[in-house]
Amino acid sequence: MSSKDREKWNRKYQEKPALLEERPPSEMLVRHLHLVKGNCALDLACGSGRHTRFLAEKGFCVDAVDISSVALKRLAGKLKNSAVTLIEADLDDFTPKYGRYDLAVMTNYLDRPLIARTAQSLKSGACFFIETYMAHPQNEKKDSNPDFLLKAGELKTFFDNSFSVTAYEEFWNEAYELYSMRKQAIFVQKK
Repeated sequence: MSSKDREKWNRKYQEKPALLEERPPSEMLVRHLHLVKGNCALDLACGSGRHTRFLAEKGFCVDAVDISSVALKRLAGKLKNSAVTLIEADLDDFTPKYGRYDLAVMTNYLDRPLIARTAQSLKSGACFFIETYMAHPQNEKKDSNPDFLLKAGELKTFFDNSFSVTAYEEFWNEAYELYSMRKQAIFVQKK
């Protein structure tokens, strides 16, 4: 991303404040959180911070990363005495600290090289949860950039045999989203 992307996301959040409204955490993350062995988490492209807040409430220290200062400022106003570090960063250039995280989360965002960098940096036994949009002929948002949409089954191809797949699903997104879009989600654990 670039300063142009930062401006785009800041403008998007300013013009559509509904994108930063309270949202529940992803169901797959909630169902499998008990598998995480430590309490240090990374929330990539955190946006409104639904997962950052959820994880902080569950006792995690969380590094929440996003390119948008608007989203991070809004998130900062929602945090209550939690162990959250907000990081404004261009995710095209961001590499997680090696061996620091017990859990990485990336939702509603697709950056294939970042997934690879994150997977490599996770400590042994750490979990990685990804949930994002995929290409599908019945998606309502027809103008989506195909580079930012997964192909059918693509999430499963990102992880080699150094990870075990705990759960994988394809489904229609939540009713509160602006457009009806098909999604994929995966929860993996590093061996």
